[in-house]
Amino acid sequence: MTEQEVRALAQLPLEDLTPRAHAVSLEYHGTSVFLRGLIEATNHCAQNCLYCGIRRNNAKVRRYRLSREEILAIVERGFAFGFRTFVIQGGEDPCYTTEFLASLCEEIKNRTAGKAAITLSFGTKSLAAYRDLARAGADRYLMRFETADPVLHEKLRDGNSLASRIKALDCIRESGLQVGSGFMVGLPGETEETLIQNIMLAGRINMDMGGVGPFIPHPDTPLRCAVQKPIELAIRATALLRLMLPHCHIPATTAAGSLDPLGREKMLAAGANVLMPNITTVEHKKDYQLYPGKICIDESGFQCVSCQAMRIASVGLSISWDRGDALRLKERSHVW
Repeated sequence: MTEQEVRALAQLPLEDLTPRAHAVSLEYHGTSVFLRGLIEATNHCAQNCLYCGIRRNNAKVRRYRLSREEILAIVERGFAFGFRTFVIQGGEDPCYTTEFLASLCEEIKNRTAGKAAITLSFGTKSLAAYRDLARAGADRYLMRFETADPVLHEKLRDGNSLASRIKALDCIRESGLQVGSGFMVGLPGETEETLIQNIMLAGRINMDMGGVGPFIPHPDTPLRCAVQKPIELAIRATALLRLMLPHCHIPATTAAGSLDPLGREKMLAAGANVLMPNITTVEHKKDYQLYPGKICIDESGFQCVSCQAMRIASVGLSISWDRGDALRLKERSHVW
């Protein structure tokens, strides 16, 4: 879409905007909602982003780091359960080297006979590192740009520039990995213009996967006193993102469900087509709190699947256990 079209759509009432986005999602993705098994592998992080609960300077965090075998055990259980995509994420942990992650990917492919898709999310790396991960079996890499406002980005991300983030996303695509990114909404300091530019930047990146997360102030961060914005802002952003990128896989995020009991259903009705049950071992779920009030931290993600199936059905959609690769790969008859 052109910027003018985005601006016009952004002015529509939600009751007019979301049905348009939902119709586009049905056209391109059908009624399928892909399930991804989420594994939060480490909450150690070298970064000090102002909004993040596991930021380097938060001394109240009980830090943990899953071993290679612990991660593999979760993957094996998840694969037996039916998951065919695993999203393995963590802070920018210096102990999770490229060599460690590459070895992990190789063994996941080995133990699943190459059938499991692997998405990694461990922050900014070099083009050579992304290539090594792709050669080792990683299929996708997720790294949100968070905000398209370069001044706000540098302020919130402790001096890290938006330009360097975009360059890293370019490197991810150049490496052959499917590209995942996205942004937050409701950040202190953003304006109505920020949302427009977020959508335009998402379009320029041409993400294969793209997430919208509502900002939720964490009490142990410098933004603890920020005003919580309503969920409707994230719903609007999800709908606009779907209209900008019809092919993109868009998750109904856990943060939306934490902010509103029906947040994920509202995102699905606005064009989202992915859910990510958190299959991290329960003992560590409480320690990976990027934001407060995170839901489903006292139960196994495997237990959540039946609940999520009902949520999906409530908006006329159905679970898919397929890998859910980028549609552009199917169009090229390329199998990943």
